[in-house]
Amino acid sequence: MTTPAIIGTGLTPFGRLEPADTLDLMSRAAEVALADAGLERGDVDGLLTGYSTTHPHLMLSTLFAEYFGLQPAYAHGVQVGGATGLAMVDLARRLVQSGAAKRVLVVAGENRLSGQSRDQTIQTLAQVGDPDHEVPNGAAVPAYYALLASHYLAETGCTEEDMAELSVLMRSHAMNYPGAHLTKAVSVADVMASKPIATPLKQLDCCPISDGAAAVLVCHPDAVPDGAVATRITGGGQAHTHQHVSMAPEPINLGATQASRAALREAGRRIGDMELLGIYDSFTVTLAELLEGIGVCERGHSAADAREGRFSLDGPLPLNPHGGLLSYGHAGVAGGMSHLVEAVRQLSGRSPTPAARGPGLALVHADGGVLSSHVSLVLEATR
Repeated sequence: MTTPAIIGTGLTPFGRLEPADTLDLMSRAAEVALADAGLERGDVDGLLTGYSTTHPHLMLSTLFAEYFGLQPAYAHGVQVGGATGLAMVDLARRLVQSGAAKRVLVVAGENRLSGQSRDQTIQTLAQVGDPDHEVPNGAAVPAYYALLASHYLAETGCTEEDMAELSVLMRSHAMNYPGAHLTKAVSVADVMASKPIATPLKQLDCCPISDGAAAVLVCHPDAVPDGAVATRITGGGQAHTHQHVSMAPEPINLGATQASRAALREAGRRIGDMELLGIYDSFTVTLAELLEGIGVCERGHSAADAREGRFSLDGPLPLNPHGGLLSYGHAGVAGGMSHLVEAVRQLSGRSPTPAARGPGLALVHADGGVLSSHVSLVLEATR
């Protein structure tokens, strides 16, 4: 079977980037990805775009194609919350495998920080809740994840200080990463002293809202330009277990288990083979649940593993070397894509903060909703 590859990546800084809007930011990331791949606009025959809460156009893919100067044979928009970025890359590789396209541009971005108020963001994201029983009672995304965090702490015996270790780790990675939204060093004490958001989550347990964009080029192996560095996508898996947290399965991270196992099975790999991780981390509890659901850590041990250096840049299994959503920032669909971009850059030896061991295998995973939709991809370096 054809094994598609990622041949170019683009990632803008995350933070406040006004006056840039959705289309401006998407264009910036797409231009960088094309240049990285050594391609021109006319070389692209497929286009996949994520949604934008600040520019909710009914036809964002064709709108962007017109704005950016593309005339693809295939164009499509995708929406599965935070999992959208990886879902688009999974779709792109399937389009390439099917012969529907040779070179697919996957791009997302929005000015979520500067383009709407905090209340508008909260109201928009709250719609992942049940419209009859959750949203009318004022629930918001932090509240949904606070429920998960309370359950996680009660079940595992972990403490709020344990969860704070994951925030500290992500900040330590972002401190020296160009373009990160948050770069000031923090300690467990700082996390504990930060503003309460939804008990037991505090401000530094939550990702910042950012402007930003990300893009990648997914290519047929026969269409890789001379000189381009290809990172192969050798496995993919998805799971969509529920929409509303009140209907979630037990365990809540079941989708992460299912999606990652499917991706590893297709790649012919085990989780123990991985040398780098890019794991969605909208909240500290998100990262803990996903690491444990995927099987990277034993139940309740993710914080201890972080504290002991397992996930550091010089450790055996670097995690989110760019700082993840918790520190690089969260710009909607582009936030989830940033983990993939950094994984590709690590595997191709082009990250600004390379992992000490020079990884050759990576697992990236994202979730949408409240651990609702899951996508895993296995990436392998070409050396």
